[in-house]
Amino acid sequence: MSMRIQIRFVWASLLILLATTASAALPQQVDGQPMPSLAPLVKQVAPAVVNIRVSQTVDAHSQYGDEMFRRFFGLPDIPGGSREVASAGSGVIVDADNGYILTNHHVVAGADKIQISLHDDTTLDAEIVGSDAATDIALIKVDPDSLTDIRIGDSDAVEVGDFVIAIGNPFGLGHTVTSGIVSAKGRTGISRTGYEDFIQTDASINPGNSGGALVNMRGELVGINSAIISRSGGNVGIGFAVPSEIAQSIMRQILDFGEVRRGLLGVTIQTIDKESASALGTEVESGALVSRVMPGSAAEEAGLLVDDIIVRINDKKIDSSRELMNAIGLKGSGEAIDIEFVREGKTQNVVATLGQQSQTEIIGSDIHPGLAGAQFAASATTSSGGILVIEVEPDSPAWQRGLRTDDLIMQVNRRPVQDLGQLQAIAEENRILFLLVRRGDRELMLQIR
Repeated sequence: MSMRIQIRFVWASLLILLATTASAALPQQVDGQPMPSLAPLVKQVAPAVVNIRVSQTVDAHSQYGDEMFRRFFGLPDIPGGSREVASAGSGVIVDADNGYILTNHHVVAGADKIQISLHDDTTLDAEIVGSDAATDIALIKVDPDSLTDIRIGDSDAVEVGDFVIAIGNPFGLGHTVTSGIVSAKGRTGISRTGYEDFIQTDASINPGNSGGALVNMRGELVGINSAIISRSGGNVGIGFAVPSEIAQSIMRQILDFGEVRRGLLGVTIQTIDKESASALGTEVESGALVSRVMPGSAAEEAGLLVDDIIVRINDKKIDSSRELMNAIGLKGSGEAIDIEFVREGKTQNVVATLGQQSQTEIIGSDIHPGLAGAQFAASATTSSGGILVIEVEPDSPAWQRGLRTDDLIMQVNRRPVQDLGQLQAIAEENRILFLLVRRGDRELMLQIR
């Protein structure tokens, strides 16, 4: 075949390909009906999603924000002095009559000034009503003037494969809509700094989407966008949202009590795996082993004993101590739960009414990200008081910083601590904590960042 014939053949092939491509374009209608579009849904719910701008003064020698905050905004250490920095996020209007907006704790934590921008570019000042670091949920408020809210849906009814859209303010670009499906439910172990029960989605979530809305096809809020997994910092199809049931529960507690009253079962636990099951001579190869029952706790009143293995809370299977901590910590005080456990090879069930965690105990992630994985209680064992470390999860942030079970914290930043409230107050004022710890007959200083 000559060169000229070959060229003509190539051109003819390209023309045929272009003609075929043009004829294969998506039709404007199918059976006389317009092609499906998400535009009506977006028009309905987008006005309820706001952009949030946060201003904060940062000290020279402190890390700016917690783990999630740094992940989303990529802010470095400040080289010297102090300065005002600004960051952007998203929020969702859930009560137009009262001006209530749900967002992430890490979006507004430490804010000196908060402003929100509505869908029509109206700017309003906002204030924090309450915030919960452990679930990464915050409630803020603006003056209720011509706001549009969104219905809160039932996140428990969401199923893997459901279509969803994510609306937020990625990279400060303003309102952006992405779509995808629910990839998984009940995801844990994402940040290890609090309670987790995430909805996973492949709808694009990028920095700045934090606090935005995850919406089902009925226009209902089913999640608050919270986190991404990405080596580059951009979307790779793995995003996470706090379920609306959890966000709504936190909001109700903040509005009813002015604080989050987290449920307390009152047990110290350890994870059961195949190796530990073999050592204990039990056929239960996953669950949470009760190693201690607190006097007067919900667990004691329900009849739980040391050596019981908890395998299910309500309809949720428990495979580890972390899962049990999540299952209890995501419920409010006063809630009744059904506990399935194994005792001496026999499966039993009891109902326990949860106590209030803040009365006797507190988890480290409620105090400081560097204390995540530890549980604390005011000590009644010494005349000098102090804060008792009742449990530290191996390889957790608290463990990595040197804290151990039965440590007694005597001072924080050279200030004596007698109760949990004092510990929390000092942590709120300082990003770096120096703990004077008594361990046995010796004392040591631990730095928590």
